[in-house]
Amino acid sequence: MKIRGAITAIVTPFKDGQFDESAYRDLIEWQIKEGIHGLVPCGTTGEASTLDYEEHYRVIEVAVKTVNKRVPVIAGTGSNSTEETIEITQKAKELGADAALIVTPYYNKPTQEGLYRHYKQVAETVDIPIVLYNVPGRTSVNMLPSTVARLAEIKNIVAIKEATGDMKQVSEIIRLCGDKITVISGDDFTTLTLLALGGRGVISVSANVTPRLVAEMCDAWESGDIKKARELHYRLEPLNQAMFIETNPVPAKTALAMIGKIKEEVRLPLCEMSKANKEKLEQVLKAYI
Repeated sequence: MKIRGAITAIVTPFKDGQFDESAYRDLIEWQIKEGIHGLVPCGTTGEASTLDYEEHYRVIEVAVKTVNKRVPVIAGTGSNSTEETIEITQKAKELGADAALIVTPYYNKPTQEGLYRHYKQVAETVDIPIVLYNVPGRTSVNMLPSTVARLAEIKNIVAIKEATGDMKQVSEIIRLCGDKITVISGDDFTTLTLLALGGRGVISVSANVTPRLVAEMCDAWESGDIKKARELHYRLEPLNQAMFIETNPVPAKTALAMIGKIKEEVRLPLCEMSKANKEKLEQVLKAYI
């Protein structure tokens, strides 16, 4: 399994408060048809924090069965409890996920040693490829490059989704780890820069709406067509910005509703976009549909 290219942090569609399995399957089929390189169910964009256990597992199961090994499925399994993370990760493995995306424990604010022990225990307990997920803006803790380097020595810790937006930190991770770990962007606006530093792709929010363009940008870079990759980067930038005009995944879900892919529905404490921001998003979206 290669973790590379454009990997969609796919939304979880809801209909009347319930997981909309039919819309989800259709969304996955469309993503694959558009050339996406992988999917992440139950990440931040998938509103994992509002899913109960049964829903969480069902979302992973539907993703795995629908994808049917055509692209890697990297299931979000992280929690702020190590034991809970192990439980969810084990279940994701049983359901057939190719890898697990595990966020740094939020709210607890562990030390760097605590982070190391958390991931080490999960990796030693569940034999599945693990993608670390560093997103201080969501968790209030930043996993430092030195900690990533320690974790990169563990055989089934294979990649990191780096969502600090800090290219100095990305550069230091790659310098310290070399080819021991694959570095993936966690922010669409940093993808091209991260690729230039030696990263391998992006776990993307924008790819929910424009999977083909994000995939083409990553493919262009990988094939050495820097000019095309740069052109696609600038073409995608207005959408990258619009996807965070309000809290993710509200703009992504709203955009997908606008193009008829899903219902415009999120779970509290998230709510619908303001009218003004919705109009701005609609204007941006016109350039892509």
